[in-house]
Amino acid sequence: MPILSMFYGIVVYMYFYDNKKHNVPHFHVEYAEHAAVIA
Repeated sequence: MPILSMFYGIVVYMYFYDNKKHNVPHFHVEYAEHAAVIA
């Protein structure tokens, strides 16, 4: 899972070509103890 961006402590990852666990490409965003998934 490549890191697309890192700024102000926010890290943005993109999941793709992982058909065993995930069906569609989507983003994971993390900041400190917070996390979000955007599909």
